[in-house]
Amino acid sequence: MQSYAGPEFLKGHGTENDFVVLPDPRGELELTARRVRALCDRRRGLGADGVLRVVPSGLLGEQLPADVPADAWFMDYRNADGSVAEMCGNGVRVFARYLFDAGLVSTGSVPVGTRAGVRTVVVEPDGRVTVDMGASAVRGHSSVTVAGYAMSALSVDLGNPHLVCLTGELSELDLSVQPGYDPDLFPDGVNIEFVEVLDEERIRMRVHERGVGETRSCGTGTVAATAAVVRAAGEEDGSRFVHVQGGVVEVRVTPVTSTLTGPAELVARGRLGSEWWSSLEAEPLTVSGVSP
Repeated sequence: MQSYAGPEFLKGHGTENDFVVLPDPRGELELTARRVRALCDRRRGLGADGVLRVVPSGLLGEQLPADVPADAWFMDYRNADGSVAEMCGNGVRVFARYLFDAGLVSTGSVPVGTRAGVRTVVVEPDGRVTVDMGASAVRGHSSVTVAGYAMSALSVDLGNPHLVCLTGELSELDLSVQPGYDPDLFPDGVNIEFVEVLDEERIRMRVHERGVGETRSCGTGTVAATAAVVRAAGEEDGSRFVHVQGGVVEVRVTPVTSTLTGPAELVARGRLGSEWWSSLEAEPLTVSGVSP
């Protein structure tokens, strides 16, 4: 009989961008790419866009940005394909919600370590979470191809890379396949946002996330999209309500930093089957460039 005495997990989402949360206060979990893929699989696992391991920064065992203290809680974020990512705006809200609900932090504002540096998070009285996302750096123009059609894109860096395309009606876009981009500029992949301006206060966005595919939302993507729209309006400082498929978030960008405010919800918790978890311990062999 299967024993359900494996690692603890929680399931949560921010505007329907969903995550498996793995508490690891002693830094004991070996989070392999194979385990991440299995956890995120919507048929043979729990199903998610990514995994958030909750671990003290000092126990992570890798070189971190200089501003991340060893005693900070670190968001070890993995994409659904098992790849390591620098930052996730929706994920960090869910991560912070877990810290508060679990009693690991008791103040209204908490520093969260990420591979893009420290992100300060505040749980609002209404339950929403505000994240200081840091500065949005505009890098220049490139292009994106969808179904053979090329469109101009603005490169925006938020600790992870983005290409933002300002376009018209979004419903006709086929994002079931990877949009084309310049791999020489983005050798590690790129998140691609398609943005429709609704009015001076609201924009609509769809996103194809690297390592995942199209998702219902992308936190850093909403900030990149807002930065591109504000820049296109000839402004340096501005805010927008960003409508994504999973809901609405509020983003403000300034020349110095940016903030993202939106919901975060934890919906389930439990324990993984110990035999299932152990069976995924070793990485599968790769044959002719193909792995399960």
